[in-house]
Amino acid sequence: MRDGPDEITPELLLRAYANGVFPMAEGADSSEVFWVDPERRGVFRLEDFHISRSLRRKIRRQPFQITTDRDFTAVVRGCADHEETWINAEIFDLYSQLHDMNCAHSLEVWDGADLVGGVYGVVLGGAFFGESMFSRRSDASKIALAYLMSRLRFGGFTLFDTQFLTDHLASLGAVEISHGKYHRELTKALKIRADFNAQPAEVQPSDVLQDSNQTS
Repeated sequence: MRDGPDEITPELLLRAYANGVFPMAEGADSSEVFWVDPERRGVFRLEDFHISRSLRRKIRRQPFQITTDRDFTAVVRGCADHEETWINAEIFDLYSQLHDMNCAHSLEVWDGADLVGGVYGVVLGGAFFGESMFSRRSDASKIALAYLMSRLRFGGFTLFDTQFLTDHLASLGAVEISHGKYHRELTKALKIRADFNAQPAEVQPSDVLQDSNQTS
């Protein structure tokens, strides 16, 4: 159930993120949006992203083309294309508006003309709020995250919020922190002037791999 004004605007949504709160819906067909502020929060330490040996080899082979903000709408659609999704029509529209305001960005993974993976999120100061990702090819979402980590490090970001910690994210180096610690880190990150677009469009695999940790 919505707690607050009947209408959620992009400006209200950004204020919510600045206070550590994000929206969710019960499903694609739901007309209700509710606010979430978890007691435990999942985050990535940008310097501790884990890349396995096999994934390193795959990244070096460059099997996919990586772009940013080439098709934000398609990435959100890909993330919502599940039986269970928290992205309803209102949330979809709000993120599209944030993208138009340069406050939400996507990273796409292409196999030729086919969009096979991607990730998107909201940016405020030095914080990146990762919203969702999807994959239609083996390792496509992991490769998307690896390239995203490189971009965030290059752009001066200090906080990568994953909202919740899943086994998949934990295997890549994400950790869970307390509500209080998260809000302290968020306060510091909001004071930083980071730039999602600082990194050049063409990124070499060596740039993606150099600051990550190798796992077996």
